[in-house]
Amino acid sequence: MRHTTELPMRWADMDLLQHVNNVTYVDYLQEARIDMFAAHPEFRGGEELAEGVVVVRHELEFAAPLKFRKRPILVDSWITEVRASRFTAAYEVYDTVLDENGAEDRVVYLRASTEMAPFVFATELPRRIAPEERAVLERYAEPAERRERLTAAGSSRHVYPLRVRWSDVDAYRHVNNVKYIEYLQEARIAYMMSVHQEGDEFGQFVVARVDVDYRRPIMFRLAPYQVHSWISHVGRTSFVCSHEIRDGDEVLASAQVVAVGFDTTAQRAAPLPPTHLARLTEQLELSGLA
Repeated sequence: MRHTTELPMRWADMDLLQHVNNVTYVDYLQEARIDMFAAHPEFRGGEELAEGVVVVRHELEFAAPLKFRKRPILVDSWITEVRASRFTAAYEVYDTVLDENGAEDRVVYLRASTEMAPFVFATELPRRIAPEERAVLERYAEPAERRERLTAAGSSRHVYPLRVRWSDVDAYRHVNNVKYIEYLQEARIAYMMSVHQEGDEFGQFVVARVDVDYRRPIMFRLAPYQVHSWISHVGRTSFVCSHEIRDGDEVLASAQVVAVGFDTTAQRAAPLPPTHLARLTEQLELSGLA
């Protein structure tokens, strides 16, 4: 069984390409997840309850661009795995349309999963899943397709000073998991700007996949954290940018982001310009991977 949530879109959800920004999708998933949990008061992940969950890992795969419109977007949520103290939710962000024969079809914009751990915020400790919670989760059980993990090999080539804003912090005094995706985006843009040289032609690119592992909470403070970035793979039309959010030598989160060259006129994937590929390949070599 799947839980379906209707989510209204906001104009502020758009990016410069007039698509829903990849950061915003994670916000959609969070809203859908809370909607599913809040439908069952016996599961203590509901929005008004004192105990909740922490996100351990996100896997996001972007299937098609989504543009702004007045009608809500649909998000299906279900559960793919339940363990003693962790569980995994899966999602599809989609529209339903009628094909030429009048049959209902589905246009999927995002497929994703979130691994979570129940957590007691008063003591800052994880806890086991209670029997009544397991019973609710198993109502939504559906098998998942396994994906290969992206390589995180390489060494840091760029450091972005990350300053946490007070508005980034959630009700539990941690930086909300959605904000990590925004931090990675800011670091990636700064990285690309730093390798661009006068006369280079850089192409547009869109994010096709994001995998994030959350290791330690990020707390509000005035001193900046650091986002370390490097290129871990380069193809003809795509590249992988790896990131680590660090506090000194401690890694708070790690991520791999697949970016694909994009033709804004045709609205489809396209090869990256030669100078763009050359700069990415230089970074790959400097990271020790070429």
